[in-house]
Amino acid sequence: MIDLTLGEIAGIVGGRLVGGDPATAVTGSVEFDSRRLEAGGLFLALPGERVDGHDFVARALEAGAVAALVAREITDVPAGAGAQIVVPPVDRRETNAMALAADSDGSGAAVLAALGSLARASVDRLVAEHGLVVVGITGSSGKTSTKDLIGAVLSAAGTVIAPPGSFNNEIGHPWTALRADETTDFLVLELSARAPGNIRDLAGIAPPRIGVVLNVGTAHLGEFGSRDVIAATKGELVEALPDAAHGGLAVLNADDDRVLGMAGRTSAEVVTVGSGRSAHVRAENVTLDDEVRASFRLVTPDGHADVALRVHGEHQVGNALSAAAVGMACGMDVDAVAAALGTARAASARRMDVRATVDGVTVINDSYNANPDSMRAALKSLAVMARSGGGHRRTWAVLGEMAELGEDSVTEHDLIGRFLVRLDVSQLVVVGRGRPQRALFQGAVQEGSWGAEAEHVETVEEALAVLDERVEPGDVVLVKASAAVGLWSVAEHLLATRGEEKSE
Repeated sequence: MIDLTLGEIAGIVGGRLVGGDPATAVTGSVEFDSRRLEAGGLFLALPGERVDGHDFVARALEAGAVAALVAREITDVPAGAGAQIVVPPVDRRETNAMALAADSDGSGAAVLAALGSLARASVDRLVAEHGLVVVGITGSSGKTSTKDLIGAVLSAAGTVIAPPGSFNNEIGHPWTALRADETTDFLVLELSARAPGNIRDLAGIAPPRIGVVLNVGTAHLGEFGSRDVIAATKGELVEALPDAAHGGLAVLNADDDRVLGMAGRTSAEVVTVGSGRSAHVRAENVTLDDEVRASFRLVTPDGHADVALRVHGEHQVGNALSAAAVGMACGMDVDAVAAALGTARAASARRMDVRATVDGVTVINDSYNANPDSMRAALKSLAVMARSGGGHRRTWAVLGEMAELGEDSVTEHDLIGRFLVRLDVSQLVVVGRGRPQRALFQGAVQEGSWGAEAEHVETVEEALAVLDERVEPGDVVLVKASAAVGLWSVAEHLLATRGEEKSE
């Protein structure tokens, strides 16, 4: 909820107020979905894939919104229903409207630019008047998991606003920033990118005081062209930080040379995290339990403490170190950070979500997204889980396409197929019709996955038929692909048909 009047909002976005009193305050949330509006809210008329928000302005105002932010005045609004703030057009070449695929006339870019200006004004006021701390996170993989861990840690020190799931683009970023109000102590944001300049633009909407860079991998390699370009883009976050004298802090992964090299691109204080002894914040004596939950000794310049994570996957150790560094930078001591990490659970759906069926099948739903780095991490977790308890459970990898890898897509999928065979994954089911999926299957076959050990099916329905027939009690099933594949339905089917064992 933002504490601004319609007149103030019109001034901030350079818009024209129509049909309302400039002194009227916005007392509800800012929404682009008219179904989520509450009385006193502000409606954003953004175009979607199938509908244009301008078509819902009248409905939004009748539902209680005090105003709608629009690119063109809507004339069929009942008298007295509410106000409109008509924003000026913008040059789409000078805006970053990648999230608005349906923005054919530029109206979405205009509303989006106004949304960004509004979020910036709100954040600036909260920082200046109420001491809001903005934390930004970027990296090729792990942003959402780390955001969840940072949110859990900082919740022990104050009130936190963070995006749901991976709502981290030009819509989700300002939308989340506008959730912060006078009671918010910490605003934790993900910054995603599909092109150079994206992170710089997002940082301009909600300027971070603390920036966390996790890694430079191959996600979106097809759009960037090279890892060097990806590194240059991720480094836009540390360039946006204030200098050390004004509280700027860059948290950098010392285990990634490209990330560590960003230290020279910022005037902020630099804190490194990692497994090596040179890292300021590091993990020692890492062990994994039967469900691939890590325990370790958290070592910092201010002391050490033991941590036992509840989230799954060895890769979560690095994410936890970043969260620890942020917590300590915000005034928490090492014991408080360790305790908070020990209670943190996965807050975002379909990310290393480990569940069991009543007949003993373990289902790992990591289907929200996939790139080569996260795919390898998930497969390693699958292999470790299979060997838990001294046995060797049968493992299934149900995999779909890793999107947006460009000309390297076939090669990267082939390498994943070979990698899972080297990990001794028992069964592979590749889902999808394209060349990348065929490459994944053929990579596994050429590496030594023979006969019925590897299956290539075209549809989810065919994959379900294979699993229903062949999965047995005691098996461990990993489901992973890029979000567009929608492969989570496989995990949900297994839990629904076999019955989910309820955790305590």
